[in-house]
Amino acid sequence: MSQSVVAVLGAGTMGHGIAQIAASSGFTVRLYDVDIEAAERGLTRIGQNLDGAVSRGKATAEARAAAWERLSVTADLRTAVSGAAWVIEAAPERMELKRKLVRETFSHEPGAYFGTNTSSLSVTEVAAAAPTPDRVVGLHFFNPPHLVKLLEIVRGSATAPETVSAARQLGEALGREMIVVNDSAGFATSRLGLVLGLEAIRMVEQGVASAAEIDKGMELGYRHPMGPLKLTDLVGLDVRLAIAEHLHRELGETFRPPQLLRNMVRAGWLGKKSGRGFYRWDGDTAT
Repeated sequence: MSQSVVAVLGAGTMGHGIAQIAASSGFTVRLYDVDIEAAERGLTRIGQNLDGAVSRGKATAEARAAAWERLSVTADLRTAVSGAAWVIEAAPERMELKRKLVRETFSHEPGAYFGTNTSSLSVTEVAAAAPTPDRVVGLHFFNPPHLVKLLEIVRGSATAPETVSAARQLGEALGREMIVVNDSAGFATSRLGLVLGLEAIRMVEQGVASAAEIDKGMELGYRHPMGPLKLTDLVGLDVRLAIAEHLHRELGETFRPPQLLRNMVRAGWLGKKSGRGFYRWDGDTAT
């Protein structure tokens, strides 16, 4: 096993972002997706992000080239995880999929640490599918991972103290600021962030104010870097709905999804990724 190898499972928004920061931090990174074309698209987006960092003076051309050399993609899970010190899954928020990935990872690489990037699902339940649940921990990165420095480390019921220590060391190597929380529905950040986002959606639904006015109020009045509705567009309305439904089941009426959110998801208005949500999007520009 090489301490310098990280496998990232899932090449979507979070997965390719995590792969990027790992490669930029000196790790050899294997980016896995069951769809090799999706993995290659993730690699392309990493290249675009690295190019942007160079153009803005945030990275040198030499650092960009070195990070790029440390990246590879594969559609074979065994290839991805074999010899990896850390396996970080960034698959969609479906419990059975995450449990399947943890089972298969340990069948191929029993000595790895496994980090699940879930934003709301039970780390304890994910870990229960592993032969060594003490080596499983929540590693909740934030969107976009290459820009948001926070890493929420989630301690499952079976997570060993040594695993939490290893997660802290990984976070430090990745240049993250960390908080450590116990496993509970929504952890600390998703639970608090979602309450604000859902109430903002209810305010739009009730005609209190426009999305832009609500966001401006939070940005200027409370110094939030981004308003809750623009953040919902960035995260994805479908993702927010799935998390809200889960927390509604686990924690009660506070998290009942507004009907407006359901209607927008049904209409395909998913936020930035679909070009329309609470804002209309042209690339990175919201109007």
